[in-house]
Amino acid sequence: MLQRNYPDQVCSIARALEVVGERWTLLILRDALLGQTRFEELQESLGIASNTLTNRLKHLTEEGLLERVRDPERPGRPKYVLTAKGRELAPALIVLMKWGDRHYPTPGGPPRLTIHAGCGGSIGPDLRCDRCGNTPGPSEVELPDGPGAPQVSG
Repeated sequence: MLQRNYPDQVCSIARALEVVGERWTLLILRDALLGQTRFEELQESLGIASNTLTNRLKHLTEEGLLERVRDPERPGRPKYVLTAKGRELAPALIVLMKWGDRHYPTPGGPPRLTIHAGCGGSIGPDLRCDRCGNTPGPSEVELPDGPGAPQVSG
C-alpha cells in the first residue's frame, strides 16, 4: 500500500487509491454496482477467499462506500449496499470497463453493455449517449450482459 501521507506531493489520485486501488476492491464495487449485495453472491461471483472478502467489505464500509444493512429475507445476515459515495465511482468504473473493452477485448465482444435507460442508446467511453448526446447519471445506466458475457448453460 502507498503511504498514508505525502510529504513531497499533493496527489488526489494517490489518496483515492488508498481506498479503491486494490484489485478486489474494484471488483467488489463492480459487483455492487451490478446489484450484488450478499456476501455469498460476492464470494461466488469473484471466487475470493472469505477472509479477503470480509476484510475488503469492512474497509469499504469504514470508508463509507458500502453500507452494511439488515437483510429482511435473512435475519441475522447483512447486505452490503452502495452509498451515495460508492455510487459516485460508477462513471470511473464504466470508463475503466470501456478502456478494457478497447485495449483488452474478449473474443465475443464486450461482456457488458452500457445502455442509456432513457433512450436505449449506447454510452461511450466519454460517458455520452450515442443516440441522444446526453451524459446520463449512474441511475440512468443499464449494464446488461453483452455478446462476450460468459454463457450460462442450463
